[in-house]
Amino acid sequence: MIAAIAQQIKQGNSFLIASHSSPDGDAIGSTLALSLALRLMGKEAVALNVDGVPDNFAFLPGADELVTSIAPTRHYDVGFVLDAGELKRAGVPVADYCTTLINIDHHPHSDFGDICYVDTSASATAALIYRILKACGFTLSLDVATSLYTAILSDTGSFRYSNADPEAFTIAGELVGMGIDTWDIASRLYESQPAQRMMLLSLVLATLEISKCGNYASVTMSTEMLDAAEARAEDTDGFVNYPRAIQGVEVAVFFRQINQRQTKVGFRSRGAVDVGEFARKLGGGGHHNAAGVTIDGTLEDVRHTVLRLLEQYFASA
Repeated sequence: MIAAIAQQIKQGNSFLIASHSSPDGDAIGSTLALSLALRLMGKEAVALNVDGVPDNFAFLPGADELVTSIAPTRHYDVGFVLDAGELKRAGVPVADYCTTLINIDHHPHSDFGDICYVDTSASATAALIYRILKACGFTLSLDVATSLYTAILSDTGSFRYSNADPEAFTIAGELVGMGIDTWDIASRLYESQPAQRMMLLSLVLATLEISKCGNYASVTMSTEMLDAAEARAEDTDGFVNYPRAIQGVEVAVFFRQINQRQTKVGFRSRGAVDVGEFARKLGGGGHHNAAGVTIDGTLEDVRHTVLRLLEQYFASA
């Protein structure tokens, strides 16, 4: 599969690289790393994300060149969709813009594309991009290395999560050895929080609820909280990890109201519970330890439905 992708890169001249909407560090880092590497190979490469680059990743090389839309008349030899889980999460019909569609992912059940390179054991999609670039004989530049490292750092929770496997450390070690500024990256990700995010976090933490059994806990954000803090949806990244940090909690849930008719639900697991399977039953998707779903309904109705299902799950476990 890697050889087939390397051949497409060798033969192609124009490339579109997209990732899932509401991008996280792996999605943005992988997109920017691959697009920059392709340009350094002398190719035309357009990085696309319908929601743009989150502020805390705006320092990454090439972030200012990423676009949020493309003209319907554009056509590319190859379209990459990275870290998406399913094609619709790209937010644009990438397949309509390219001759060959390549799906690169580490999410389970990701099975679209003319070429589908999915490795659910990989620490991050960035690790797969690293493998591909190596197979192409590409010598990593410092800018490409910075984006790859940031992606892996982000998706492994700073190498705290169970997906921080030996390959993740090996890749990171090579990138650090190249001279990337690890402190600058960590500082920008974790120690440069906007005041609005911290105000919003204070409101969200006040909603903390722990189940009677102690196995699951949740926090909730309404649109009113978002407005009161003058924050944005992207400022909620990582909020779901706070209830998971409670001793004894196996599953953490973050309810984020999108509007009066829709609520986004994020799940995190310590490992004993497959929240990816749980989210898929509700119409969403994700990994064993991290998953999500958007559900039609009021915030209270969605909370009631999800928490009741969790209660039933642990009662029967």
